[in-house]
Order: sequence, then C-alpha cells, then structure tokens
Amino acid sequence: MKNLQELPELGDSINYLCLEHAVIEQNDTAIVAIQKEGRTPIPIAAMTCLLLGLGTSVTHAAIRTICENGCMAIWCGEHGERFYASGVGETRSAKNLLIQAKACMDQERHLEIAKRMYQIRFPNMKTDGLTLQQLRGMEGIRVRKAYELVSKTTGVRWKKRSYKAEDWDWADPVNQALSEANALLYGLCHAAVVSLGYSPGLGFIHTRKQLSFVYDVADFYKVETTIPAAFEAVRELTSGNDQKKLVRMKCRTYFANAHILSCVARDLTWMLQGETEEEQDNGLRVGTLWDDKMDTAFGGRNYAGSEVEK
Repeated sequence: MKNLQELPELGDSINYLCLEHAVIEQNDTAIVAIQKEGRTPIPIAAMTCLLLGLGTSVTHAAIRTICENGCMAIWCGEHGERFYASGVGETRSAKNLLIQAKACMDQERHLEIAKRMYQIRFPNMKTDGLTLQQLRGMEGIRVRKAYELVSKTTGVRWKKRSYKAEDWDWADPVNQALSEANALLYGLCHAAVVSLGYSPGLGFIHTRKQLSFVYDVADFYKVETTIPAAFEAVRELTSGNDQKKLVRMKCRTYFANAHILSCVARDLTWMLQGETEEEQDNGLRVGTLWDDKMDTAFGGRNYAGSEVEK
C-alpha cells in the first residue's frame, strides 16, 4: 500500500500531459482518454501533472485513480494557458509547507531565502554582501541580455517585453509567444510546487498574489527555456502555422531537456532546507497536535485520561 506521507520523486515522472476534447475514464488501474481518433491509454502512475483543457470530461472513478496514483489534476484553459482549479497532489505531509510558512513570516529568514533564490540564477557569486535592490538590478540585466542574445541568434526582432493583459492582440508576436510559453511554465511549476507540499501563494520575491511562489520558482528557468522557445517559435512561424501550437511544441522540448521537475525539487530543497534534505516524516501514520510546551503531541489518541495541571 502506498505511503501517502512520502514526498514524490518528481524526477522519475513524466513532466505533464495536456488533454483537450476528450472523455477520461478509468481503465483497470490506469485511465484512458477517449477521443474521436480513438482510445489512448495513459500511464497515470508515471505522471506528475495532467492538464485537463477545453472540452474534457472526467469520471469520478478516473479522478480517484488519478489522485491515488499521486498525479496532480489541473483544470485549465485552452493549451494550458489558464489555471482554474487543481486536485489533490501526491503528498499528505505538511512538513514542507510549515518550513515555507515559517521562513516566509520571519523577516530575517525571508531575506536569506530571497537571496538564495537569486544565487540560483548566479551560482558562482556570493550574495551575502549585496542588497535585495542590487540583486534585482542584476537580475534585470541578466534577463535583458538573454532577450538580446536570443534575438541575435534567431534573427527575430526584439524591442522590449511589452503586453496588455486586457488586450491580447496589442502585443507583437514575440511578446505573445513569451506570454504563452510562460503560462505553460507556470502550470508546470504550479504542479511541482503543490506536489512537493508547498503553498503556491507564499512567495519570497513575488508577493500578494495567490501564485507568488509559482512565479518565484518559474523565474529560475525562463532564460533557459521559455525565452528561446518563444523566439524559435516566432522564427518558424509561417502563414499556415498555429503560433500557440509551435510554442507548445518548443516548450515541451525545452522543459524535457532541462528536466524542470527534477530541478524544482532539487532547488527548493536547497533553498528552503539547506545543502542537504532533512529527514522526512514519512513514518507518521497520523497527524500530530500542536503543543505549547512540547511543540507537538501525538495525534490519533484520546487524552481524556491525561492528568490536568492546576
């Protein structure tokens, strides 16, 4: 029987699968997607994230199988571009969530974590003597240079990152492609964050958004994945091509080659818990109770016979 306290090994899983216009049913211990082209078995036990897009319906038995196999089910818009809701992920442990919450609410620890996040972008540089404002400036320069470099290598003209959330057509093709690629990366990072037992909303650089931590994590990987994917998609765009489909295909290749899910698990462990991962509370079969004297007390027992201090 699977131990639901265990944190998932994301590196052993397929990144994600996006389904549209399909009926999803249980098929023995797996699931099957039924479309007009036929029936496609899905090895749900080997997956981390299933994106349920436009025109999908899923049976109760299929959802139960998805969750029991530790796969995150995400209901999203067309091509995974909008996040609407998610199902239960693989872990039932609150260990990582508590570590994250304590760090987020402690100003000194919060600053330390934020600097570690920048150190992931600049692995050969010590961040101890730099202010957060200096690090933000350095990150801005790094991203600007990345845009300029990929523009030069692909031949796609680049002015600046510019878009309007309320007017999609206002942006030029490369900015639209960047928005599409980033949306896919956010969905993948969101699935990883929740599957690992963290909160999407408790960010350290981004704040006051329900996906602040997702944005924090996704920013680690944009320069190596979504930026080149978007520019390459625009370069290959012709009058008969679908830009969204091109972006999606490019992103899938870049995400797979970068092993994004493995990177998220590794980077968050180092960032929040130090150089080595702390021992997991995998052996706990029941929850614990908060205690003002002992930190925690055993759950799953009746304390009616306990001595009451006067």
